Amino acid sequence: MNLASEIKTYFPKELLELLRHTSNEASKLGQRVYLVGGIVRDLLLGYPNFDLDLVTEGDAVELANRIARISGARLVIHPRFSTAKIKSGDFAIDIATARSETYARPGALPAVTPSSIEKDLFRRDFSINAMAISLTTEHYGQLLDPHHGKDDLHSHLIRILHPDSFSDDATRILRAIRYEQRLGFNLEHETARLLKRHIPMLDTISGDRIRHELELIFREEHPERAIKRLGDLGALQRINHSLSGNEWLAGKFDDARRLGKPGELPALYFCLLAYPLNGEQINQLASRLNPSAKLTRALEDTARLKLHLPRLNEPSLKPSDICYFLHEYDPLAIKANIIAEDKPVIRHHLELFLSKLRYVKLSLNGEELQRLGIPAGKKLGEILEILHKAKLDGEVTTKDEEEKLARQLKP
Repeated sequence: MNLASEIKTYFPKELLELLRHTSNEASKLGQRVYLVGGIVRDLLLGYPNFDLDLVTEGDAVELANRIARISGARLVIHPRFSTAKIKSGDFAIDIATARSETYARPGALPAVTPSSIEKDLFRRDFSINAMAISLTTEHYGQLLDPHHGKDDLHSHLIRILHPDSFSDDATRILRAIRYEQRLGFNLEHETARLLKRHIPMLDTISGDRIRHELELIFREEHPERAIKRLGDLGALQRINHSLSGNEWLAGKFDDARRLGKPGELPALYFCLLAYPLNGEQINQLASRLNPSAKLTRALEDTARLKLHLPRLNEPSLKPSDICYFLHEYDPLAIKANIIAEDKPVIRHHLELFLSKLRYVKLSLNGEELQRLGIPAGKKLGEILEILHKAKLDGEVTTKDEEEKLARQLKP
């Protein structure tokens, strides 16, 4: 099958020009170069995807250098891994040397050696991701499909390439479910059997790699589908026995998409996934997944704030009471509690803090107070707090009113 016409129709002009340079320079070097992986799958499905991965049977760094010189694109080289990234405008192409992999033990990172395109495709996770399109001049557009990925696309199947796939790398369990739910496919019968059998192999995978796979799930359009499926399979509980994917969580994820900013959604999903957990369970989860300090704080604050929410279930609370209660919590944790909490008074107070109260600032500063005769030190700090609370509660609104109150408070 030749896909040259589909490539010409599918890719923007700038990317087509980069592919033309790639094809020409690879021919000059005597290298065979291929489009590989997700881009081939999505091209056949007609899905937009302009993150290009190339594999060459030869020196990827040498080829990337030549493409960058000819095209004027920016180049980032990783010589240790024989890979390079070419950036042009809004687009990027990753180029790697074809390689094979061997696993010293289950869950270990693979040992990599240069190899052929056939062996490079065999090391991949699923048949639908193990296709390539030749960019070599004489075979431009030719589909390589040694594992029948195109048939599996038409049959809507996720299928591993060999029986040891999940035991070699159990992160493929999480990826299989991510693709299954994103594409609306089914696990091929033997793949499903082996996936369930090898769920305990998730214990062999480092927390960083597990967290990365969860982050990829949280970047999906509807991550709750994959989370629920992982929960039904018992894979989620293998990561942490306290986790679960259920209808409550699915509804909260939907709320998060309405209330959260796109860039914060993965972290917000993490907080909601962990919302039913207590402080000790949060510590266990953080110990397993090794999240960033920022995400760890958001997770911990989510659990800590949840315990103290009843303090906000009082309609007559002053804005200053709300602000000084909530200001020490991470904003993401507050947002997670807004989404998770059902009591309208509590939700209103949390929303008031995030939307308004945390932005209320005094017009006066410490230096100006000192010029009014208030000495530096503890008393100055106390007066600043009194003034701030008065502004939050609407008792002062202008700088003149702040000065008047400050003079009254002056010792």
